[in-house]
Amino acid sequence: MMKNFYQLHTTRPNGETVTMDAYQGKVILIVNTATKCGLAPQFDGLEKLYQKYKDKGLIILGFPSDQFMHQEPETNETIEEACRLNFGVTFPLMKKSDVNGKNTNEVFLFLKKRLGGIFGSKIKWNFTKFLIDKNGKPVKRFSPITKPEAIEKYIQKLL
Repeated sequence: MMKNFYQLHTTRPNGETVTMDAYQGKVILIVNTATKCGLAPQFDGLEKLYQKYKDKGLIILGFPSDQFMHQEPETNETIEEACRLNFGVTFPLMKKSDVNGKNTNEVFLFLKKRLGGIFGSKIKWNFTKFLIDKNGKPVKRFSPITKPEAIEKYIQKLL
């Protein structure tokens, strides 16, 4: 496994490869998302954080996942449009990804290893959030029920 967050890469819904080093020097909030989840109203809070702090160095990266009761029915072709139209999302979204199991996205493998949860490292549900500092160090993991506004104080300290 890679030791450095900035060596990791992932894919955008259009197939474009994104290397995490594109976000060096930024505070990063990574979230596994799902448009049909009961927690989907958190998109609004995430977007508010993004709008408030993006010019100060915050980037939010959404990783849609269909691993929890098939609550992400969108395809890679329709994810961004659905999130923009239904939730006003403008922060970057990545390709649909597994966050658990043998096909886990390498970003989540890295984050889960660095920041295990209370009951182990496995992601339990949609909208688990990981906060990464400007040096690429994962600093805090937030549960799915943690509302984005509760994360703001942590973001402010890191910016």
